[in-house]
Amino acid sequence: MNEALRQKLNKLPAQPGVYFHKNAEGEIIYVGKAAVLKNRVRQYFHKTKKDVKTEALVAEIADTDWIVVDTEMDALFLESEMIKRYMPKWNILLRDDKTVSYVRIDMKSEVPYVSFTRNPVDDGATYVGPFYGKSAVEKAVRMLRRVFPYYVKPYTGHKTLDTDLGLTPGIEINKTTARDYKRNLRKLIRYLEGGRDKLIVELEKTMKAEADKGNYELAAEARDQLQGLKALRQKIVFSDKEFLDISSDQALLDLQKLLELDAPPRRIEGYDISHQSGTNTVGSMVVFINGASARDEYRKFKIRTSTNDDLKSMKEMISRRLKHKEWDFPDLIILDGGITQVNAVLPLVEPYGIKVIGRDKSGDHSRNAKVKLIIPEYFEQGGFKMAFSRDGSLAPVVTGLAPSSSVVTSGSPRVMPFLNPSDLNSLELSPSSHIARLIARIDEEAHRFAITYHSLLKRKSMLK
Repeated sequence: MNEALRQKLNKLPAQPGVYFHKNAEGEIIYVGKAAVLKNRVRQYFHKTKKDVKTEALVAEIADTDWIVVDTEMDALFLESEMIKRYMPKWNILLRDDKTVSYVRIDMKSEVPYVSFTRNPVDDGATYVGPFYGKSAVEKAVRMLRRVFPYYVKPYTGHKTLDTDLGLTPGIEINKTTARDYKRNLRKLIRYLEGGRDKLIVELEKTMKAEADKGNYELAAEARDQLQGLKALRQKIVFSDKEFLDISSDQALLDLQKLLELDAPPRRIEGYDISHQSGTNTVGSMVVFINGASARDEYRKFKIRTSTNDDLKSMKEMISRRLKHKEWDFPDLIILDGGITQVNAVLPLVEPYGIKVIGRDKSGDHSRNAKVKLIIPEYFEQGGFKMAFSRDGSLAPVVTGLAPSSSVVTSGSPRVMPFLNPSDLNSLELSPSSHIARLIARIDEEAHRFAITYHSLLKRKSMLK
C-alpha cells in the first residue's frame, strides 16, 4: 500500500456505500458495496490469508474512491449500475455466478408468482436485475411482500400458512381477484426498478380519489400500501436516486465541465431507433438519473410517419416526447447518430434550453465501439472561443483559416477544421474515460430497449 492510499483509508466513513478500487493508471478494476465502508474497504489490506485471486487484486490496487449512500440496499443498486457501466476486470474474474440474482415475475401467467434466478431467458417474463448480492436482494423482496403480497410458487388454489399470515393476495379465499393481484404486482415491479417516489405520490392520489368516490375499500388498500412503503423507507430498497451523491460521480462532473453546464446533468435521456428494412419501426427513450438507470422512466414509441428513414423517425420521437410536459425534462439528450441527427433535433430542443449531443458509432453498437461525440457548441475558456481540434484537444477558434490549417497554441501545433458559429464539433474519447463509459452504458441500454420493443412487434406481426 502506498502512503497516499494509506492516508486516504483513514478518511473512510462509517456509512454504507460503493467503493472503486483503481490501478496505477487510474483504471477502475473493481467495484464493491459495503454496509460500513470503513470496515469493508480496510479488510482488503489486512494481513490475513486470502485466496490467490484476491491477493492478485490487492496487489494491483493503487487508489480507492467511494460514494456514500443512505442504506445498504441503496449500495446494492448502485453497485449493480456501476459494474454495468465500468465492467471492471476483477469483478469478472472474482465473480461467483451464484451471487448474481434477478427477480422474475411472469405477468403473462393467469396468477403469477415471484421467484429468483441466476439465468434470465427470453420467455416473455419480467426480469429485474442483475443484483450482485443474492441474499440481500431476496431479503429486500421478502420485506416488500408485506406491502405487496405475492405467491412464491405456482398457484394451486389451496389455502396455506402464508394466506393466514397475509403474505399472499388471498385469491384462494376470495380476498381479491387475479386482475387486482396483477395490478399490485406492477406496483412491486415499479418499486424494484427504482420508481419508489412516483409510486408513493400515485398512492396518495389514489387514496384521496377513491375516498372522494366513496370506494373506501380501494382507498384503504392504497392507504395501507402507502403506510407500508413509508415504514420500509429506512430499511430498504434499491435506490432513491434523488439522494445519491451526484458530486461523487466523476462522469457527471466531467460532462458538466465538457459541456459547460451550471451543474452536473441530473437527468439524461438516451434515444435510439430500431427497424428491419423499414418495418416495425420503433424508438426508445431511456433515462438515467444522477448517473443511474431509472427504468420506471423509460418510454417506447411506435413510429407513425416514417418507415426506413431514421432521421425522420428520430425527429418524430423527440417531437412527441417534448409534448409530454408531465415527464420531467432532461438536462441532456444523447442521440444515436452523428451530425445529421443532431442538426435535425437541435431546433426542436433549443426553445426548452435542453442540451443535445450525438454519439456517432457508424452502426457499431458494441461496448467497445469508439465514443465519438458530436457537440453543437463552442466553449468559452480564458476569454477565447474554443473548439475541439481533430486530435480531441481544445484549441482557440481562429476565423478565416482553411480546413486542415495548422494553429499553434501554447507551443504545440494542432490541426483545426474550418469553423463557423453553426458548425458542430466532434470529439473522440478514450474508451476508458469516465464520460465514454457512461455514454456507452446509456447507448447500450437505449439500443437494447429499442431492439426488445422491435422484436415484440415483429413477433406479433408474424402471428397475425
